[in-house]
Amino acid sequence: MKKKYSIDYTLLVLVMILIICGLVLLFSTSAYNGRVKFHDSAYYFKKQLFATALGFFAMIIVSRMDYHKLLALAPALYVLSLLLSLAVLFFGDEYNGSRRWLSIGPLSFQPSEYAKLAVILFLAYVIDRSKRKTTGIWFMIMILVSVLPIVALVGSNNLSTAIIILGIAVITIFVSNPHYLPFIGIGCAGVGLVTVFLGMESYRMERLAIWRNPEAYEKGFQTIQGLYAIGSGGVFGKGLGSSLQKLGFVPEAQNDMIFSIICEETGLVGASLVILIFVLLVWRLMVISTHAPDLPGALIAAGIMGHMAIQVILNIAVVTNTIPNTGITLPFISYGGTSVLFLLSEMGLALSVSRQML
Repeated sequence: MKKKYSIDYTLLVLVMILIICGLVLLFSTSAYNGRVKFHDSAYYFKKQLFATALGFFAMIIVSRMDYHKLLALAPALYVLSLLLSLAVLFFGDEYNGSRRWLSIGPLSFQPSEYAKLAVILFLAYVIDRSKRKTTGIWFMIMILVSVLPIVALVGSNNLSTAIIILGIAVITIFVSNPHYLPFIGIGCAGVGLVTVFLGMESYRMERLAIWRNPEAYEKGFQTIQGLYAIGSGGVFGKGLGSSLQKLGFVPEAQNDMIFSIICEETGLVGASLVILIFVLLVWRLMVISTHAPDLPGALIAAGIMGHMAIQVILNIAVVTNTIPNTGITLPFISYGGTSVLFLLSEMGLALSVSRQML
């Protein structure tokens, strides 16, 4: 029998743990920058708390909705994401050299964060409504082509998010397809597409050079200081709030590089616990996808799982200099109101699927 009124409390508890840990770690990391820039140690914390509260209510509302009704709106939501991403190119606000925000009155948000959620729903809608077999190579190409417009629009000013959206598409197709061999070709095509994107802008090629030898470039300063923070944390860390690298050495430590401060303050033990929570979250999303009552539910949960896994892996890889710097935040922990709002909305969508788990 289908469970129509019971949500997955394991997922809910994991999300709550991440929310609480994220706010605590963000306050510790951002206190210095908040005091220096805004004369308020809790500046970033209060803004994140407000966005988290909105996101939490959005999660509760979405979790109580039938995801099939949201699925029916998927084409319109996807078109809206295209329009918003296009608007960023012409009317977007630029911060730190990146044009990624739209302002509506006193509020600003990143349409690229909304695009991730819209793409997850859109892919589930398209695959479910298709009358063709999902095993054909042309079907997979059609699905990938359908998301290329949003990948191109987002990738023009935010390559990292474009990679995540493309990754979500590949994982969603993989879940709907029982064969493995075609994904070798998709992987090669993905590498080629990323190579083209890298070659389109000189600063992206510069990031590759900085990654290979950060000490030879002035822009490698952030990477080096982040590695200093990781190394100085040791096994148990210096203690919450005791980081030295967050005192201006790691620029904007509360954003992409927050994991390095986590390593410094809580050490290998604390960093491992954070990673463990994310692993459990991804595992629970996989369980929901496996036991979803139908294909759309399975694809939605799998898309959310792919989003979380890709973003966490890329962020930690960037902080540890395993891959070039791509400007990806750590979900639920890095500062970013739009990010946490739509992440919690995604969790609400996963909880909605879990209410009907077999």
